[in-house]
Amino acid sequence: MSENTSVPANPSSSPLNGKQLAKLNSPVFLWPATVALAVLLFFGLDYLFTFMTHESTDDAFIAAHVVSIAPRISGQIATVHVLDNEMVHSNELLVEVDPADYATTSAQKQASADAQEANYKTVLAALDLMAVKVATAQATADQSKADADAAEATDTRAQADFQRNQVLRTQNTISAQEFDAAQDAVKEADANLVAARQKAVADVSRINEAKATQTATEASVGMALALFRQAQTAVQSAQLDLSYTKIFAPCDGLVTRKQVETGNYVQIGEQLMSIVPPEIWVVANFKESQLRKMKPGQPVTVEIDALGGKTFRAHVDSVQAGSGAAFSLLPPENATGNFVKVVQRVPVKILFDDALPADHTIGPGLSVTPSVQVSAFAIPDWAVALLALGLAGAARFVFQFVAARKVE
Repeated sequence: MSENTSVPANPSSSPLNGKQLAKLNSPVFLWPATVALAVLLFFGLDYLFTFMTHESTDDAFIAAHVVSIAPRISGQIATVHVLDNEMVHSNELLVEVDPADYATTSAQKQASADAQEANYKTVLAALDLMAVKVATAQATADQSKADADAAEATDTRAQADFQRNQVLRTQNTISAQEFDAAQDAVKEADANLVAARQKAVADVSRINEAKATQTATEASVGMALALFRQAQTAVQSAQLDLSYTKIFAPCDGLVTRKQVETGNYVQIGEQLMSIVPPEIWVVANFKESQLRKMKPGQPVTVEIDALGGKTFRAHVDSVQAGSGAAFSLLPPENATGNFVKVVQRVPVKILFDDALPADHTIGPGLSVTPSVQVSAFAIPDWAVALLALGLAGAARFVFQFVAARKVE
């Protein structure tokens, strides 16, 4: 009775499992499974090692120097020589302002400067003439003084002769006619002496007058020179304004945001366009907790979204001394109100080591994903691949061994 009521074997018992394990243990299944496991291990190990040795952020953008082009004078645009997104070189002509008004002003200033120069030369010649007059007056005064001295000597001699003639007249040694002649000679000598002295005084006054005129002329020369220099400055200013009618590129770069057309009237400082130089870098806003091991010189891998995720080698150039929020237009005031701790982000400047493709335009604002190697320990991809293959092979061997034991 017990033999007839025995329970039949389970279809899923060990003989059936053995057949399944035998099929799974065949090379047709094992080799593809091993390759798939190796690929999964490679990506998993690579992600693990990267997570342990790198710091990454998607809050990163391309940055560059943006040079704004604005006129230094106001006027109507005569010609625009460039187009949007055109490559220009340093000192290349970009825009011309109508120069007619500034050319006329420059010519007027130049004519005024020429007149002031002529006036200065005239006053300078007058100063030279006054110097000659002063010298002549001095010589005349010296001559007059010499004449006065000679007249004084003559008068003294005539006085002495007259005194002797008086004595001789009392002795009747000379005639009355001779005495009268001596007396007349004294009178004449006195008169000549007075005249010579008056002339000497007058000539000395002429020296003072000539010197005063010379001093006044010197002052006129200084004023004329100042006016001449002022006119020259006005000419230079007018010529400078005239040169500003041509606006040149200050550097090499691409023309962006062109906002000027021929015929527009522009004001001083009005932005006409911008030029973006080819030198670019990355500004990555890392969390403050990611900066513990980050320092300048560390290698970086930068993935550029605009190039389909293509990566380029770079390095950390510098870390900003402060968070981005601290330098914003309205920095947070943590000392007031309720405080909520927020993880701050700090801008990190990253410079490219690899050359960027010349057939693609990479400009400021484009999104990138930098990955900074903050640890000196790093495993190359080929080592990760070998490790993944080794682990996959070991898993295959273990699976074969277990399957073989179960089949037995």
